Amino acid sequence: MTKKWIAFIFLFSMVLYPGSGEQAAKTKLKVYISVDMEGIAGIVSGDQTSSLGKDYGIAREWMTQEANAAIQGAVYAGATEIVVNDSHGDMRNIIAGGVNPAARLITGSPKPLSMMQGIDETFDAVIFIGYHAQAGTKDGVLDHTYSGSSVYSFKINSVEMGEYGFNAAIAGYFGVPVVLIAGDEEVCQQAKKLLGEQLETAPVKKGIGRYAAEILVPSKAQELIRERTKVALDKRKGMKPFKVSSPVKFDIDFLYSYQAEAGELIPGVKRTGPRSVSYVQDDYIQGFKLFRALVSLARMD
Repeated sequence: MTKKWIAFIFLFSMVLYPGSGEQAAKTKLKVYISVDMEGIAGIVSGDQTSSLGKDYGIAREWMTQEANAAIQGAVYAGATEIVVNDSHGDMRNIIAGGVNPAARLITGSPKPLSMMQGIDETFDAVIFIGYHAQAGTKDGVLDHTYSGSSVYSFKINSVEMGEYGFNAAIAGYFGVPVVLIAGDEEVCQQAKKLLGEQLETAPVKKGIGRYAAEILVPSKAQELIRERTKVALDKRKGMKPFKVSSPVKFDIDFLYSYQAEAGELIPGVKRTGPRSVSYVQDDYIQGFKLFRALVSLARMD
């Protein structure tokens, strides 16, 4: 075929399908998925979320399957690039060999942005899978805030929130909205209250106290996540990133007084009570990293 014929065919296709090149560019969809463990359907005990627990193996499989459900839903929505971040404990829980190859997996720790490692301004949407309610939540399955051994309460600009909140703020820092959260009913309600009613949710279990729940069996939970992921991504353009105003005030209420004693040794961190500290940062990400440092210090007993 001659160059003239190739040029003619190209011009003819542009007449038949005007704007086709522009439309192809518009269909690019990059999705970020952060996967925790306590909010996975079927998980109700710390024995299931620890590598030392006898039921950890099957819990890892459920976690991997829910991640895959979100990946598949994103593919159905037209995602062209998907990144999954293992966000629980030592962050080596998702079974790498079982992950849908449509996605790339971030695994291991420590990571600078922890549960949100890999996020940047090139993503179009963020999804939270396996998330749980903040510490002190009635009927929140395995409720805690980042560290069950050190943190009781965490506030940003005087608003108390759990991991769903400060991770959404990291996404918002880069201008990316959280479009879906999957976990127990309590975390879904808490996230909607903070991030807005437009947030899509996939409640996969209802807490009966802290260590029991009425669950969707794993296959049904995965089906729900696939469906809600596509719905959430289809309506993503109507969702706004969660941004916190600067300067940002951080308040941490620890479990024990010695943890606050250790925290106030860091310049800029003020003791505000027997178990609490506070500090202010102009940049949210720097403030978040300081929070992680304070939690790490608090764990050193």
